[in-house]
Amino acid sequence: MNSLASRVLNSLDQLPTAKAPSLYGRVCRFDGQFIECDGFPAPIGSLCEIDTITGTAAMAEIIGFNQGRNMLAMLDHDAKICDGAMVRLINTGHHIPVGDHLLGRVTDALGAPLDDLPLHGLDDQWPLAGKPLNPLKRNPITKPLDVGIKAINGLLTVGQGQRIGIIAGSGVGKSVLLSMMSRFTDADVVVIGLIGERGREVGSFVNSVLNDETRARTTVVAVPADRSPLLRIRGAERATAIAEYYRDKGKNVLLIMDSLTRVAHAQREIGLSLGEQPTSKGYPASVVSLLPRLIERTGAGTGNAGSITAFYTVLADGDDQNDPVVDTSRAILDGHIVLSRAQAQMGVYPAIDVSLSVSRVMNEITSEKHQSEARQFKRLVALFLENRDLILMGGYRQGQDAELDRAVQLWPAMMAYIQQQETEKANIPTSIEGLSALMPK
Repeated sequence: MNSLASRVLNSLDQLPTAKAPSLYGRVCRFDGQFIECDGFPAPIGSLCEIDTITGTAAMAEIIGFNQGRNMLAMLDHDAKICDGAMVRLINTGHHIPVGDHLLGRVTDALGAPLDDLPLHGLDDQWPLAGKPLNPLKRNPITKPLDVGIKAINGLLTVGQGQRIGIIAGSGVGKSVLLSMMSRFTDADVVVIGLIGERGREVGSFVNSVLNDETRARTTVVAVPADRSPLLRIRGAERATAIAEYYRDKGKNVLLIMDSLTRVAHAQREIGLSLGEQPTSKGYPASVVSLLPRLIERTGAGTGNAGSITAFYTVLADGDDQNDPVVDTSRAILDGHIVLSRAQAQMGVYPAIDVSLSVSRVMNEITSEKHQSEARQFKRLVALFLENRDLILMGGYRQGQDAELDRAVQLWPAMMAYIQQQETEKANIPTSIEGLSALMPK
């Protein structure tokens, strides 16, 4: 049995297995990535094992039905399958094993450990698709979450249970920002989903995040870019399910998913292969329905449950802020943080564009004084940037506009406030004090 099949079986040994021995069929059609087989009763999302000519088992997931046949998508690349091969149901795959032994570990989309160590003691189960919550019974967002980033704590304060998007192009420092948040936050549990990222970046990120101080509260689900689109979607759902499990235990959870765009790309691959019509820039309708379903699972819990504060990175291809995934995410989330390539080129890290970023719950969890100072900071930054070219050309003289004079005077200090070293932690009180000292009274 190949490594993927063995990992699947090992990760499913704690889950309900197929009870009926007749739950099998034979391959009727195979086009390299998708299979049709004889119909047998199994729900969408079920995991199946397929015989190959090499004698090893290949893995596939049921994704739909067509005229009495089951349609499956391969989880293995380059599986040697021939017509008439046996397809057997392994598990419905609707629950995952969870428990505190996940903390400090790195697992894949199927729950198999990637750190070459055994993973035991996962005695609880949680639905992979989550449990629906009554929106009227969710707890209100009343407390801020300290993420250890000065610009976010001071200017874009995040609440416990808020969902935030980090919108950025490639190469502007989003991975470093996420690494800092995961290490510096005061959340009880940190769940990180690395979905569709480069293998090198996955290893580098995990090594920077899992240290002696953070290992006891952090778990990582990693599905690199070369994995099947179904595995990428399952990885995002698994990371969210783990966060839901800890929220249900009363924990304050920080969920970081990098990236939501790769999840959308995976769903686009599957949707187009199933014959869906592309709507906007090649994205079928199933992508638009997947994103809110995934995001709405996070947030504040009900009753004595905790909260999931979620950060989703959204890639703006070519720095296009009107990309369909960017637009859809921005409409669903409770705020967004925009990373500016222009600021990154000026050496300002983290390259947060505070004038384009917003936290929609900040006014509910901060004092009026703090809100006033944050608005003043953003206004002065926006005013300077609007007149930057005029100032550099010498077309503006001091004394013509008092507020612009303050913006010019405070510009170096404001940029110094936004900047933060990768090893530097700034808690909420320190961030607010620095902002108050900077803004003119």
